[in-house]
Amino acid sequence: MKMSGKKSNLMVQNAVTYGLVIVFWAFIQILNLTGNMTSLLNGLLVPICTYVILAISLNLTVGILGELSLGHAGFMCVGAFSGAFFTNAMAGIIPSVGVRFALALVVGAIVAAVFGILIGIPVLRLKGDYLAIVTLAFGEIIKNLINVFYVGIDSRGIHFSMKDTTSLNLEEGGEVIIKGAQGITGTPKASTFLIGILLILLTLFIVLNLINSRTGRAIMAIRDNRIAAESVGINITKYKLLAFAVSASMAGVAGVLYAHNLSSLAATTKNFGYNMSITILVFVVLGGIGNIRGSMIAAVVLTALPELLRGLNNYRMLIYAIVLIVMMLFNSAPKSLEMRARVKEYFKNRRNNTVRKEAA
Repeated sequence: MKMSGKKSNLMVQNAVTYGLVIVFWAFIQILNLTGNMTSLLNGLLVPICTYVILAISLNLTVGILGELSLGHAGFMCVGAFSGAFFTNAMAGIIPSVGVRFALALVVGAIVAAVFGILIGIPVLRLKGDYLAIVTLAFGEIIKNLINVFYVGIDSRGIHFSMKDTTSLNLEEGGEVIIKGAQGITGTPKASTFLIGILLILLTLFIVLNLINSRTGRAIMAIRDNRIAAESVGINITKYKLLAFAVSASMAGVAGVLYAHNLSSLAATTKNFGYNMSITILVFVVLGGIGNIRGSMIAAVVLTALPELLRGLNNYRMLIYAIVLIVMMLFNSAPKSLEMRARVKEYFKNRRNNTVRKEAA
């Protein structure tokens, strides 16, 4: 009976999380139908979906696995460029943009997951600050490598160079897809708000099912006490690598969504640098480490707020800073946590009393 109640409560919590995403989608549809949708907000919809996916996926590494990673922008970058490259390279073979985009999402997820495994094997032996420094270095290395690569395609196949486009020696009619620091241009804008919402729901489905599975419990056991987990036969390397690879693959999907929302994709510091990794980490920390729903809300609020406050000019960043402080206090201050625990306990007792009365 106790187990059944716990399972029922878990299902309710998951339903609320999915419900928040659907309510957000419905709210945007209402704005569209009533003519209240501004061009500014409309332009933010796909980036918001991208950041929500990144926040959920990073929370799997930071909150559930308990490892501090600062290389999430690197996995996003890998997914973005591999997905955009696939879409452009397959233009002559697969005419449908929608089909190419769907396949690009799969390609981006697989490539990012492979990089997650390759990086995770040596990196996950480290802990704390050392892990953060190495993952940060990975993100910077990936960004800088892409900036020196020139990649073209012709009837003979794919050509690589680190000099310039002429050294690719392409046949007549060949196409240069990645142009060094200029990146990739001409990628079709296939990303939409609806696709972003569907990808968020898919990400939630994967993460929530993983967390609540036997594998998820093993991952959390490693986070709570590595020695105890190892003593009962849990394969530490296997589960840590699994969580890291899944997190990386979802960051890759977010990268593909991001890339197909831009006409020109470049590996700049602003898009895929250190600050991007920190921004994603801020979403996770302010939303609550291990709190999937909180990181989603933080990603939406902190992405939209600076743009929506542009009209306030000098006060915009002040208000943004105040919101950051309030969110931090709400999620981390002992008094706030105590108050939230009391409120939860009150509603839990009230629900239990109602169930007892109905049973009587």
